[in-house]
Amino acid sequence: MKYFFYDCETTGTRYWKNGVWQISGLIEIDGEIKEEFDFLVCPFKDALIEDEALEVGGVTKEQVLSFPPMSEVYVKLVTMLGKYVDKFNKKDKYLTVGYNSASFDDAFFRAWFVQNSDAYFGSWFSFPNIDVAVLAGEHLKETRLKMENFQLKTVAKELGIKVDESRLHDATYDIYLTREIYRIVTKSPGASTVETNGGPCQHDGFIISGNGKPDYCSNCGQEL
Repeated sequence: MKYFFYDCETTGTRYWKNGVWQISGLIEIDGEIKEEFDFLVCPFKDALIEDEALEVGGVTKEQVLSFPPMSEVYVKLVTMLGKYVDKFNKKDKYLTVGYNSASFDDAFFRAWFVQNSDAYFGSWFSFPNIDVAVLAGEHLKETRLKMENFQLKTVAKELGIKVDESRLHDATYDIYLTREIYRIVTKSPGASTVETNGGPCQHDGFIISGNGKPDYCSNCGQEL
């Protein structure tokens, strides 16, 4: 199976008005991580940029506008996609996986392709998107009404994943949490090594690094 775990950071909540400024994720094929990526990108020309949305991601309007142009990042992204999928083969596609992606990231990601004059999003990715929030809702159906909310960090903590709140809303770190939740709720290989309160770990998960911050084990969340 070919999985495309991804997360988008945006300049607002309306995909038809706001733009994307970060696309991060990883490509996993048959349980092996083939690529990790973290693209910073300048939104499309007329995108509405809302200060409140940027505050969540810890960036400024000036920073976002200084990011590489969308057309340049698009070429890098599709070049990476083409390494593992033949877009002309209808039976060869990625399964997209995200957190709350069915109602948020998926629309922005599809719109981003259109903004790059590419109407063939479906040549790369299968439908429907796998929304980890929905899977987690089923997994936690006995306790979800007792939880404070169903945000990514809350669900991760409920499942025993150590969360570094200072790194939340960075797309790279959000992908780490999303993948760990997915592995637990689907009982994928490696999920059983996650420990609450920093218990023993083999450190066999992939490592997240970025923004000059420490590396983390994807199984236990421990700094390495």
